[in-house]
Amino acid sequence: MSTTAAPAARAGETVWDRVGIPRPLLFGFIGVLIFMIGDGVESGFIAPFIEGNGAGSEVRASYVITAYGVTVMLASWLSGALSELWGPRRVMQLGLAVWIVFDILFLTLGAAQDNYTLMLVFYGLRGFGYPLFAFSFLVWVTATAPVARLGAAVGWFYFAFTGGLPTLGSLTASVTNPLFGKFGTLWVALALIAIGGAFCLLGVRERTGYARLAPPGVKPVQSLTRSLSIAWTNPKVAVGCVVRVINTAPQFGLWVILPAFFTDEMGFSDGDWLRLLSVMFATNIFFNLLFGLVSDRIGWRTTIGWFGAVGCAVSVLALYFVPKLMTDNYWVAVGVGMVYGATLAGFVPISALMPSLAPENKGGAMALLNLGAGGAAFVGPAIVSLFLGPLGRDGVVLIFAGLYVVAAVLTLFLKLPPASEEAIEQGKSLHEAAVPVTARATT
Repeated sequence: MSTTAAPAARAGETVWDRVGIPRPLLFGFIGVLIFMIGDGVESGFIAPFIEGNGAGSEVRASYVITAYGVTVMLASWLSGALSELWGPRRVMQLGLAVWIVFDILFLTLGAAQDNYTLMLVFYGLRGFGYPLFAFSFLVWVTATAPVARLGAAVGWFYFAFTGGLPTLGSLTASVTNPLFGKFGTLWVALALIAIGGAFCLLGVRERTGYARLAPPGVKPVQSLTRSLSIAWTNPKVAVGCVVRVINTAPQFGLWVILPAFFTDEMGFSDGDWLRLLSVMFATNIFFNLLFGLVSDRIGWRTTIGWFGAVGCAVSVLALYFVPKLMTDNYWVAVGVGMVYGATLAGFVPISALMPSLAPENKGGAMALLNLGAGGAAFVGPAIVSLFLGPLGRDGVVLIFAGLYVVAAVLTLFLKLPPASEEAIEQGKSLHEAAVPVTARATT
């Protein structure tokens, strides 16, 4: 892979430009962080909470989370497709409303009543909320950021995204659970969602996201069709979608099995587990920035394949099996958790690479990218639902490691079309110039 250096600073660039943050979107990054803190509050305890409030077993609780994953997957695809039609801001408004309405119904009519069926329905429908909000903002970022700093810009998005889900979200829960209980903590999460949504929707005035991104002649059905047909008209985009699924599918699956593993089998307290999760993803958010910046120099494929896929194949095994071998050593568990969090960040450049694989249909590519991100929330818990019974936790973790090996192989096929240096030299965004991105990320 070429290691051509990033372009030199241009006249008139601000410090925000140089670190990769589109200045007009600054309040959006802050809002996404707060929103995802609210969404991530539950990540360390939602499975046992559902189990204890009507599900009755770990497997039945995993069915609720799997249903949630199905709607997350669908909403993630729609966030890209609808942003093309309506503009990202309008889709974010819809996502915020969905999250708030169905979370209130989940808490009041489902969990408070120990009603398993209504929890399954309302928690599942709430899954439409965060992808429509967060991933539509990612579309906004990729449409606005200069191509030359696209890796850094998406790194900042994932800094905000994983800074909330689950890092600061889990840390918040470790403080609020003893004060308000798990049920009260979920109401605190709802307040954070509303604050984050207000930051984004009231604070961001950048006009690209207010309007549709698709060309004027593209009709709604045609736009939705294009966001799916790209999977076979440009197979590299389909491969990238699979890599994006594998990126976080094990993460979502681990959230189902690790709370009981660390508390029941390893003997940690709930607070110990939540702090471990917070440290793991605090490491992740730092490396999101690092790998976003580094990938613009050493290449997106290299970063994804080696630091992301190969790194995660090793670290996911360490996260589970090292604490089993070295019992009663909390700080060893924290250490391997930090390694897993760091290697997860190696996948960050996939969000820069995907729209660059198909500059003529970047909206379709982003729709499939988001479909992959949402698909992970379904695939991970689904693997747990299918294999936890017959294979146990050990077998599930081995499956997750194998998936990362598959991702490493698939990354070899994600070579970009011939690069356009003009987009870099002129500081254009993908929205301004439908051209391949950069020779630095092609081989």
